[in-house]
Amino acid sequence: MKAFTINKYGKKVGVALTDVPVPALKEDEVLVEIYASGLNLLDSKIKAGEFKFILPYKLPLILGHDAAGVITDVGKNVKQFKVGDEVYSRPSDFSIGTFAQFIAINEKDLALKPKNLAMEEAASIPLVSLTAWQALVEKANLKKGQKVFIQAGSGGVGTIAIQLAKHLGATVATTASEKSFPMLKELGADVLIDYKKEDFETILKDYDVVLNSQDTKTLEKSLRILKPGGKAISISGPPTPDFAKAIGAPWFVTIILSLISSGIRRKARKLGLEYSFLFMRADGKQLEEISKLIEKGEIKPVVDKAFPFEQTNEALEYVESGRAKGKVVINLK
Repeated sequence: MKAFTINKYGKKVGVALTDVPVPALKEDEVLVEIYASGLNLLDSKIKAGEFKFILPYKLPLILGHDAAGVITDVGKNVKQFKVGDEVYSRPSDFSIGTFAQFIAINEKDLALKPKNLAMEEAASIPLVSLTAWQALVEKANLKKGQKVFIQAGSGGVGTIAIQLAKHLGATVATTASEKSFPMLKELGADVLIDYKKEDFETILKDYDVVLNSQDTKTLEKSLRILKPGGKAISISGPPTPDFAKAIGAPWFVTIILSLISSGIRRKARKLGLEYSFLFMRADGKQLEEISKLIEKGEIKPVVDKAFPFEQTNEALEYVESGRAKGKVVINLK
């Protein structure tokens, strides 16, 4: 089969189109013929080597964390799915590889594709929706009437997180450029801040939750708009020792992350806040819950651009440019 792989880490390294064997199935896996794959900044960060201590992948590596397609084979212990099912998934870490014609995925990481979505729309959903769910439902326990600040509202995570927060009954503030305001209003954002002209710290006050996706300086400012007892959840770092323990990282990684995050954790404690780092995980059951919201029209995918499979490098460059509104996908069919 055809797949895009990396043979060495590097920011300027592209992915190479190669011929690789179709994956062999384990007993609890299904073989998915991929129709479309979503791209994420995580792919670029792994390619650049930014996560090699946390995720020590063996090279060559097929990149890609989002897939939508059709099951063509099932392992003998698979109970929930059958050949011919249309599915979508964010495969678990160390089992990624959706920039390819086929992938073997554990059934626990899989869900049936929402009936009202095309394949390319479905491929845009798993990673960002699971990130939003794990941040707002699991970690924040966001409730009706609370206020949440979601940074970079027009990005892949932002567009889904705004819709999920509105479904949960929260008031949503977000940052974006003014040209994205009409789209974000349609998604449900209540307070729109033009990051080019305005400082969110002077506008927002007494918020319950912040979903941080920006740099540490922005995270520090975000702490100051939270009320005591508020929660700051960051998907862009700095990672914490709790995270290192949760993924079973070696002791030295725990120490490194403890040092890296000590400043922000100390500032949060001083203000009576809770700081946590989220590195989302694969979860088919949560994806099923998200599918229900999609089929009810509560969450809609936002796809900026679809590239043909052969142009995966160009698609990655577009994601890295930061210009995408919503998600970027590649079509294999």
